[in-house]
Amino acid sequence: MGKERLEAFSNGVIAIIITIMVLEMHVPRGADLHALRRLLPVFLSYVLSFVYVGIYWNNHHHMLHASRRISGGVLWANLHLLFWLSLFPFATGWMGENHFAVLPSVLYGLVLLLAGIAYFILQQTIIAAEGPNSVLKLAVGRDWKGKVSPLLYVVGIGVSFFHS
Repeated sequence: MGKERLEAFSNGVIAIIITIMVLEMHVPRGADLHALRRLLPVFLSYVLSFVYVGIYWNNHHHMLHASRRISGGVLWANLHLLFWLSLFPFATGWMGENHFAVLPSVLYGLVLLLAGIAYFILQQTIIAAEGPNSVLKLAVGRDWKGKVSPLLYVVGIGVSFFHS
């Protein structure tokens, strides 16, 4: 199976995710800086999530570029990743609207963690579909960032209980 359809679908879903996130930022009532100041937590959470989604989009593009074979398992693993990414607008909005309160921040961290795990699963599924000489496997190497990131998400979730 070719990868063009998978890439096109993923790009569309990610574009919709970013669109939903920006639509959650409502125009302030008032024409002064105080009106904008009230939107600061929402804006900051949007910027953070936009960067995360951008990183996933960029990495996903490079991962598929290094891939030659797409299996049914890869399709399902990709949907798994897109599911967790599709929760970014909700988690982002809830965290921003509640000024980074504990529970919304914990949920945001949990969604980030699960998206990271889903990305790892997709990566490993592609490598398995391509076999031991996978270009992706060579490109990933030991992937220390991929192994440290989930640990940092867990630490961030724990810290959120004390310092959201």
